[in-house]
Amino acid sequence: MVVKRLGRVDYAPAWEAMQHFTATRSDATDDEIWLLEHPPVYTLGQAGRPEHLLPAGRDSGIPLVKIDRGGQITYHGPGQIVAYLLIDLPRRRLKVRELVNLMEQALIDCLADYDIAAERKAGAPGVYVDGAKIAALGLRVKNGCSYHGLALNVDVDLAPFGWINPCGYEGLATIRMRDLGATDDVAAVGERLLGHLLRLLPPIDPLRSPADSPSAQAAV
Repeated sequence: MVVKRLGRVDYAPAWEAMQHFTATRSDATDDEIWLLEHPPVYTLGQAGRPEHLLPAGRDSGIPLVKIDRGGQITYHGPGQIVAYLLIDLPRRRLKVRELVNLMEQALIDCLADYDIAAERKAGAPGVYVDGAKIAALGLRVKNGCSYHGLALNVDVDLAPFGWINPCGYEGLATIRMRDLGATDDVAAVGERLLGHLLRLLPPIDPLRSPADSPSAQAAV
């Protein structure tokens, strides 16, 4: 597994880099996890409805990027750790749903390190604390290989979430770790999260070659 700590990166170049990596990888290409932050940006999934960007969001000056993951609209900004998982799923005997569950569990376990009790919510992918969303997930899978990933609110400005229907849910509350007593910065939280992702990801099966899996999406 190759881990890249990229710092703060504009959204569009990072997305294009993920697409290029996935399109050009071979059976011998190592899987990668990218840890980074983005400047303020809204992203709208492939089947996303533009009306979930509310008037205040349209007037905010925050750019909107229409992308190829599943799910609706979400916000990325400084103070939020983003982890992109570029994983050959068949090589690790993973299904898309299993990878989503793994990502959610890594987030729950990471938050538990800070004495924050987080949980899944039926029918609404992501991780929640007392009903408020603290982390979002979104994936794209092409030919059995994933890209995009997850975003965890560490010390991010929550106001831009109020200018959208987060992940398509009107009135969904969002929350951040800082308001729950966590004092670590984004980089430190990212390292803890990385440790849990690496612990939970199954090892590569050396006898299993990548399958020609159909493209798939997973919601935010």
